[in-house]
Amino acid sequence: MKPAARNRGKMDPEKTTLVPNQDTRPNLPTGKHWTKFEQRQWTVTLILGTAMLYSARTIMPVCITAIADERNWDKTESGTVLSSFFWGYTLTQFLGGYLSDRIGGERVLLVASGLWASVTFCTPFLIQLSDHKPTALYIIVVARVILGLCQGVHFPGATSILSRKVPEDRRSLIFSLIATGANCGQKFLTDSTLLLTFIFASPRLEYSWTDRGSSYSLGTDHYSKNAASSAPVPWLSLFTKIAFWSLLVANYCQNNAFYILLSWMPTFFHENFPDAKSWVFNVVPWLVIVPCNITGGWVADRMIKKGYTVTAVRKTLATVLFFGIAFFLALISYMETYTTTLLCMTCAVACCGFYSCCLAINPVDIAPQHAGAVFGIMNMTSALPGFIGVYMAGYILETTKSWGAVFNQTAAICILGWFVFILMGTGRRII
Repeated sequence: MKPAARNRGKMDPEKTTLVPNQDTRPNLPTGKHWTKFEQRQWTVTLILGTAMLYSARTIMPVCITAIADERNWDKTESGTVLSSFFWGYTLTQFLGGYLSDRIGGERVLLVASGLWASVTFCTPFLIQLSDHKPTALYIIVVARVILGLCQGVHFPGATSILSRKVPEDRRSLIFSLIATGANCGQKFLTDSTLLLTFIFASPRLEYSWTDRGSSYSLGTDHYSKNAASSAPVPWLSLFTKIAFWSLLVANYCQNNAFYILLSWMPTFFHENFPDAKSWVFNVVPWLVIVPCNITGGWVADRMIKKGYTVTAVRKTLATVLFFGIAFFLALISYMETYTTTLLCMTCAVACCGFYSCCLAINPVDIAPQHAGAVFGIMNMTSALPGFIGVYMAGYILETTKSWGAVFNQTAAICILGWFVFILMGTGRRII
C-alpha cells in the first residue's frame, strides 16, 4: 500500500495500521537544529560516551560468577549486587532530564561522565578492602548505587539534546546509532579508557559569561539561555494522559527483559554449558543487536518520510520488539544443545535493538519541549525492573532452580507491555 499525499484529506492519526501521516503538529524545537556536520560530530561523541558508560555498567554482570565464587555469595546475594546499581540509577532519571531541559544536556553529561568514570576506576580496589563477607558486600552495594546515581542522567540528557537539535525525520536513526554504543561498550571497551576518552572526544566546552551566565558556546554550536526550554512542564496535563502511562508500562516490561538478560545471561551459560567459551556467549548476542538498532532506526525514519504516522511507526516496531523477545525466550526452555540455545538467546537480545526506534524515542514524540524531563520519568520507572526484576530472578533461581521459570515469566511480561502500548500508546504530541 502506497501512502497518500500528506494533504489528501484527514485521517485518524491514532490508528495503528500503516496509514499516511496527517499529523501536522509543530515539532517546536527550542533551538536551531544541528548542521549535518554537527550531527555527525555529536552522534560520534554520544556513541563513544554511551559505549564507555555501558562498559562501566556491565563489567559486574560479566565478572559476577567469579566474584561470587571468591566471596562465597549465593544467588540472592549476587542478585542484590547486580540490582543495587538500579537503586541509584532510578533516583537521578528525572533530575537529569529536568536539568538537561533547563541548562543543557551537554553540561550535565560532561559532569556526570567524570563522576561515574571515577567510581568505576575505584571499584576493583573497593572489592579488596575487607575480607569480612557482610562488610565487603555492603561496600560493593554502595559503590554500585553511586555508579547508578551518576549514570542515571545520561539518556535523559541525550534525549533532551536530540529533541532540540535534530529534526523529527532523523531522530530515530540518530538515537538508534547512539544506542549501539551501549552494545559495543558492554563487551569491547576497557575501563581504563573511560574518563579520558569521553572528555577528549567531547566537543570543546568554552564559556563566554555575559549577563551573569546567560550564554555560553559549546564547541562550534552556540548555545543560548533561550535554547533550553524555560517553560514549566505541565505536569497535571501530562499525568492525565493515558498515552503517557502506557509508555511507562511498556518501558517497564521491555526493560524487565533487557536487564534480566544483561545481568543473568553469563550465569545461565556458565551453569548450563560450563565447557562453552565465555567470550562467545558474552559477545555474540550483543554484537548482533547492533545491526538491529541501526536497521530499526533507519526503517522508522524512512517510514515517517514516506508519510506513515509516527504512531503507526512506533507501534509496528514495538510489535517486532515485544513479540520477538517473548518468542525466543519461550523457546529457550525447549532447546537442548548449546548451539540452539545460543541462537535463541542471540535472537532475543537482537530484538531488544528495536527498543530505541519505538519506545526510547517516544518522549520526543509526545513532549518535544520537555523530552528530557519526560524521558527521565519514563526511564526512572523502567529502571525499576533493574532491581525488582533482577533480584526476583535470583530469588526464583534460588528457590526453584529453574531457568525456564525465569524466561517464561519474562516473556509473559513482554506480551503485557505490547498489549498496553498498542492499545493506548501514541506518537502524537500530547503536551
